Amino acid sequence: MSGLIILGVIVAIAVFALMAYNRLVALRQRVGQAFADIDVQLKQRHDLVPNLVETVKGYAAHERGTLDDVIKARNVALGAQSPGQVAAAENQLTGALGRLIALSEAYPDLKANANFQQLQSELGDIENKIAASRRFFNNAVQEYNTGIQQMPAALFAAPLGFTHKDYFDLGETRTQVEQVPQVKF
Repeated sequence: MSGLIILGVIVAIAVFALMAYNRLVALRQRVGQAFADIDVQLKQRHDLVPNLVETVKGYAAHERGTLDDVIKARNVALGAQSPGQVAAAENQLTGALGRLIALSEAYPDLKANANFQQLQSELGDIENKIAASRRFFNNAVQEYNTGIQQMPAALFAAPLGFTHKDYFDLGETRTQVEQVPQVKF
């Protein structure tokens, strides 16, 4: 009888460990899928940048430094791999794009250009999609990190290759993003 009890306890522990392992795998896959969603939005953004630069170049050719900064930031962003590298590169690209869009204030003809307005609108839409994807990714990372730290899964998570994941953080540009835009007439 005691042998059956011991066997029952061993089977219960094995079933529990298997269920916990499967849950951690599902959480890790969700993080990967969420990062892939961000990647899709970033690719659309990267594809839009050359068109935006070419449009601005026609009106503000002597603003070469700003245009070069945007292209360099885009190239760095294209080469980034890990979520941390991607976040840092995208923060640089966001800053460069902000300076590029600000040029339109100095060039009324550019600001009135229909192509520029369309590209600026598309960029705004993509930025909103990136923000939503980033929130989904960070939520998935939070659930995953919590899952690998909770007992009893924490006992076997690290030996089975489940490691801490980083958030897609805005970093230094957080204060710029959190500022309320000022509208002046």
